[in-house]
Amino acid sequence: MANGKTILLIEDEPAMVLGLTDALSFEGYRTVSAGTGRLGVELAKAEKPDLVLLDLMLPDTNGYEVCTQLRRLSRTVPIMILSARSQDADKIRGLDAGADDYVTKPFSVGELVARVRAVLRRVERAVNSPASVRIGKADVNLAGHTATCDGHEEPLSSYEVSLLTLLLERVGESVSRDEILDKVWGVQAINNRAVDNFIVKLRRKVEASPDKPQHILTVYGHGYKLVL
Repeated sequence: MANGKTILLIEDEPAMVLGLTDALSFEGYRTVSAGTGRLGVELAKAEKPDLVLLDLMLPDTNGYEVCTQLRRLSRTVPIMILSARSQDADKIRGLDAGADDYVTKPFSVGELVARVRAVLRRVERAVNSPASVRIGKADVNLAGHTATCDGHEEPLSSYEVSLLTLLLERVGESVSRDEILDKVWGVQAINNRAVDNFIVKLRRKVEASPDKPQHILTVYGHGYKLVL
């Protein structure tokens, strides 16, 4: 049942590590684990995992800093934060540090595994998307996860790439927030506000005037559409 995917688990709770390792191994994933942030970064360099599950409360360092270091190592590897911190401010901080998803403890192991599957499917879908696209004044490198506007290059998270890919597939059409949640995140795990936050971040990276967007447009009461 092995599927060739490697998942790095950075978590210091032995029971959590054991439970997640068993569940992920049953689904055919290869797992490697680290109990500290320092070891986690070292393993990420050595193993080049397909996905990282990262706890915020680590014994040696701040999980947000670990997330930032992991993102410097790779712009494309999905990072899912696991945390007991459930405030919106914590989630936004995690996303700003480079995470693609934020899972609040306690959680169902089954739900987490489903979200892992959804994230990896989304990454594979993005691989099959166009390598690059011009949106207004921005050159968007979907394969390289970057957007360059007015000479300034910004990294794109894997969720941002997936969201842009969906909008590109339906260019000129309105895509509802619910459809974005379903096709980009894969499960109804976050609320519409998170979609709005990602749209705001994308506009800052691809729009010449983010406050007056010309390409990623709001369709009030429904969702968003992309105009090239």
